[in-house]
Amino acid sequence: MSTSPAAPVALITGASRGIGAATARTFAAAGYDLLLLARSSDALEALAAELRQGGRRVETCSVDLAQAQHVAPALQDLLGRGLEPSVVINNAGAAYTGGLAEMPLERWQWLLQLNLTSVFQVCQAVLPALRQQRGLIINVSSHAARNAFPDWGAYCTSKAALASFSRCLAEEERQHGIRVSTLTLGAVNTPLWDSETVHSSFDRRAMLSPERVAEALLSLAQQPSSQTVEDATLMPAAGVL
Repeated sequence: MSTSPAAPVALITGASRGIGAATARTFAAAGYDLLLLARSSDALEALAAELRQGGRRVETCSVDLAQAQHVAPALQDLLGRGLEPSVVINNAGAAYTGGLAEMPLERWQWLLQLNLTSVFQVCQAVLPALRQQRGLIINVSSHAARNAFPDWGAYCTSKAALASFSRCLAEEERQHGIRVSTLTLGAVNTPLWDSETVHSSFDRRAMLSPERVAEALLSLAQQPSSQTVEDATLMPAAGVL
């Protein structure tokens, strides 16, 4: 008796809202089972319950990626649930607006941990399984990686470093069959703009929607294994906001 092939598995960080939640829904609709990480356990479980109603297997883990000591144990727990990811999407991140001269050191370290070091930690945790799958890592970045904006210096720095990390990881892991892509985004209408560390007056109606970003991530994930889109850029038609 023949059995149906196992569903592909995607691991998504920052999955409880915004781009992460939209991506989880988009990948579930495309037939992926899911490993989801986020800080908010209530929002994460509500999303997981929704997706399980569609027949998908969803495993979740609540962890604050800004707490470096908690990342590795959380990943070990999640990866021990019996699902091996073939796609890993590092989406979790934050922003901070304020001049570099006045930025408190603890805020700088918090932002670098969340936007850069936690990605390094997630990648280290998933690489053994991902090498077996000859899988794909997609790191979500920003056009701030290539530009300098007043009061966004820490964010620009973290995303520029992430872009460099992605390129270096791609070179090192190519021999193991792992591909690394970066999705570089313009402004996206997410809850990031409501956070207490961000102050801006951008027109959110002109921003990208999380759903369009999720579609771009799925497109990257569905590229043939014989090719890699190293860096895709998606911007609002209105340009830089």
